[in-house]
Amino acid sequence: MRLLLTADSVGGVWQYALDLAQALGAHGVATTLAHMGPAPSAHQRSDAGAAGVTLVETGLPLDWLVDTPGPVLAAGTTIAALAAESGADLLQVNMPSLAAAAGADVPVIAAAHGCVTSWWAAAYPGEQLPASFDWHRRLTGEGLRAADLVVAPTAAYARIVARHYGLPRVPAVVHNGRRALVASPAARTSDRAFTAGRLWDRVKRTDLLDAVAALLPVPFLAAGPVSGPHGETVAPAHLQLLGVIDEANLAAELAARPIFVSAAVFEPFGLAVLEAAAAGCPLVLADQPGFRELWEGAAVFVGADDANGYARAVTMLLDDAGLRDRLGDAARAHARRYTAAAMAEGMMALYRRALTERQPAGRAA
Repeated sequence: MRLLLTADSVGGVWQYALDLAQALGAHGVATTLAHMGPAPSAHQRSDAGAAGVTLVETGLPLDWLVDTPGPVLAAGTTIAALAAESGADLLQVNMPSLAAAAGADVPVIAAAHGCVTSWWAAAYPGEQLPASFDWHRRLTGEGLRAADLVVAPTAAYARIVARHYGLPRVPAVVHNGRRALVASPAARTSDRAFTAGRLWDRVKRTDLLDAVAALLPVPFLAAGPVSGPHGETVAPAHLQLLGVIDEANLAAELAARPIFVSAAVFEPFGLAVLEAAAAGCPLVLADQPGFRELWEGAAVFVGADDANGYARAVTMLLDDAGLRDRLGDAARAHARRYTAAAMAEGMMALYRRALTERQPAGRAA
């Protein structure tokens, strides 16, 4: 089977695509990765080679980095042509708006990892999406309907997508997977809190985490970029910023089994949480449906905007070594459910279904 898979290297989709492509190799799938958006780094190019994918740097734009639909529609047409040129049997777009104009001659799987509409609803609750983003909402909805199948990384996010876009069916669910960055978690060695991700992103609630850091008796470290592509920036006063760190340094941080904290109010899956859990880190997470779906019974959940609640949760784990170890072990056990191999198995079932049930372009999934 030959797969054309779109991806970008701005966020978690890059790691998702590489892990998926590598795991699909065991099923005899040859993957061509159509890279979009800002160019990948030399390290990312090397990772693509190690994953066994054919990397094509298209230079095509990401829908959330342009102001009008024209470039996205043109990109969809180009991706469809690339699918034909590469002899792909299937096309998986990790940006559903691409499917609005793709018109591919092969089945199209649209993976919903996030979108402006659902992000806005979480970032600015109660505020209407600005008119300048209406085209994005429309194009994403058209893409979701044009695809042969739609997949989401959690049932919680699948319901959000179906509701926002009025889909006739809730998308299929295949949980994301990730290999463990720490092979053999050691005994606890670190009394500190830790978080990782796009710190500039409003929905990650870096402002809240900074307030939590001010309340803790131990350091609270944060890894990730503090500036975004649209000029977004954060300047925490209490978090200890590590900047953008590579996989080896992230693994070293997680190997010490710090208390991992995520206050994200919008997280379709959360690969950083999975990486921490797989390393045996105890989890303190925002009480939202996606995290509950994935980590129920293996994390402490805290209500939104409750800096004192997060601080109490972290302090409780610092004061109770037995509970901290039990939660870390439970998180690691849960993480074994979300492997790249399991993700590939789930996607293979959808690929076979799409090939069997190929519908004319334009019909609802």
